[in-house]
Amino acid sequence: MVVAAPANESPREFDLVPADNTRLANLCGPLDENLRLLEARLEVRIQRRGDTFRVSGAQAALAEVLLRELYELTLTEDVTPQRVHLALRAHEAGAAGSAAEEQGVRVPRGGIRARGIHQRDYLQHIRSRDLTFGVGPAGTGKTYLAVACAVEALQADTVRRLVLVRPAVEAGERLGFLPGDLTQKVDPYLRPMYDALYEMMGFDRVARFIERNVIEVAPLAFMRGRSLNDAFIILDEAQNTTVEQMKMFLTRIGFGSKAVVTGDVTQTDLPPGRQSGLSHVIEVLRSVEGVAFTFFDAQDVVRHPLVQRIVRAYEARGASP
Repeated sequence: MVVAAPANESPREFDLVPADNTRLANLCGPLDENLRLLEARLEVRIQRRGDTFRVSGAQAALAEVLLRELYELTLTEDVTPQRVHLALRAHEAGAAGSAAEEQGVRVPRGGIRARGIHQRDYLQHIRSRDLTFGVGPAGTGKTYLAVACAVEALQADTVRRLVLVRPAVEAGERLGFLPGDLTQKVDPYLRPMYDALYEMMGFDRVARFIERNVIEVAPLAFMRGRSLNDAFIILDEAQNTTVEQMKMFLTRIGFGSKAVVTGDVTQTDLPPGRQSGLSHVIEVLRSVEGVAFTFFDAQDVVRHPLVQRIVRAYEARGASP
């Protein structure tokens, strides 16, 4: 069966040099899955013979640019569908998104780059302000980038410890009694931050830092009465705080400390009738000097492309999941 080429054809034919079969296989992916992804997202048709590519469709020029960029990446990394998706997202964000690629965070296990203008602004805010809020839908990198900045600050000795906090609120479920000691009971709520730490620092280093109390992962309820000096503090899932809990957390910030608060106001798991502390604090602190807000949207989602479409669908209905 012959597949019709996309409308508004403007065919472009080019070679990827130097020719290298291993790199070409990396670029195309198993069964050409990377090429098929580019075809689907850009609505183009890609044909290949050896190192010669022919691209037709309204966005053929962009497809050529992406193929050349991804081919350069084959020198240093595996080109996966996720990497192709991120490259597409950077170009969808335009020139600002390309500039954002220059913004990055260094962690022990490599570098992490900003994807898009909002992630770039988020990193700048975290580095320049003592209190930063990252607000937006799931999959936009709010928590991941905050943890990356915390790890970077710890490695640079600008802080002495990391304090990672989440409210222990069940996502619309009642789990009942959980076995184990206190740490084992709260671990499931804090798992996303553990996962980010393990990816950036490795299991052994994280375990050593937790044992020495350099890294503390705790439920929000444990913050009352404390004063945290020389620390990088992250409050994740802040939409599940009450107004009183948010005020309590923000007043824990001590000298030499930096705090980042992340959350999605559309996914609150509080009981009906309770106002989210995150929604409230946006109104209260929006114009306070020294406080920065970064608001993410569906365009910033860096997970599976379907997640971006899901977020947009909910936004269009004006409903929270």
